[in-house]
Amino acid sequence: MKIAMLARNPNLYSHRRLVEAAEARGHALDVLNTLRCNVQIASHRPTVTYNGETLTGYDAVIPRIGASITHYGLAILRQFEMSGVWPLNESVAIGRSRDKLRSMQILAKHGLGLPLTAFAHDPKQTSEIIRAVKGPPVVIKLLEGTQGIGVVLAETEASAKSVIEAFRGANVNILVQEFIKEAGGTDIRALVIGDKVVAAMKRTGAPDDFRSNLHRGGSAELVRITPEERSTAVRAAKRMGLNVCGVDMLRSNHGPVIMEVNSSPGLEGIEAASGKDIAGMIIDFIAANAQAGKTKTKGKG
Repeated sequence: MKIAMLARNPNLYSHRRLVEAAEARGHALDVLNTLRCNVQIASHRPTVTYNGETLTGYDAVIPRIGASITHYGLAILRQFEMSGVWPLNESVAIGRSRDKLRSMQILAKHGLGLPLTAFAHDPKQTSEIIRAVKGPPVVIKLLEGTQGIGVVLAETEASAKSVIEAFRGANVNILVQEFIKEAGGTDIRALVIGDKVVAAMKRTGAPDDFRSNLHRGGSAELVRITPEERSTAVRAAKRMGLNVCGVDMLRSNHGPVIMEVNSSPGLEGIEAASGKDIAGMIIDFIAANAQAGKTKTKGKG
């Protein structure tokens, strides 16, 4: 197979592992800098050019699109889809996952466990929002933040009001969520490929940091998840429309609650914790499922 990977940094652990896994299985994998890809729109001839040359002959595309270039990256991915190239994750599904509010609405619609979440535009409704999520304390999140960036724990009503009003004063959209105290600064990352959880790890935040992201100095270890947690992760991936994703959950007193569904999960932490060849599993999934023109949405969104 000939596979394209949309990624700006070919030296990241996850990207190097995917290249290694593809080549070990006899596939060719080209890493394409997403920002160097251009769209050429013509009736019946959707094409992508790269450094001035038209890209052809790809069987599949792996989107590893950074959050800061989501809009542009999805435009490039849609063009691949319309050209008949099979995407590991579809553009519409990635777009859903990158919008925290939309993803929460989709998961809630299908009855998946979530922390109490509130969203409002008017800063004058701050007190009402805090009460709606049974705070304080409350967790305040930017709608488009990643890796723990733009996530604040407000422990008092005064601090919550200050943070919410500051964000809204800067015209930044936020979510306010209940703080799951019993999680104790840890969460579960379940890695889903297809319809299975292939590995799971428990992430613990750095000292004095309630966020458990590995990029923020957290640590990870292998964990055995419950059947309910496994089912929750698989259902979340299915409802979001993602073939490969990381589902981040907290263990609450009323069962697992989903914090985020990540469409471009990092592989370093999960491979180290589990000892599994996750990159190889992803390549094997592509080889088993990639079919020309089989994008469900046909690039429409």
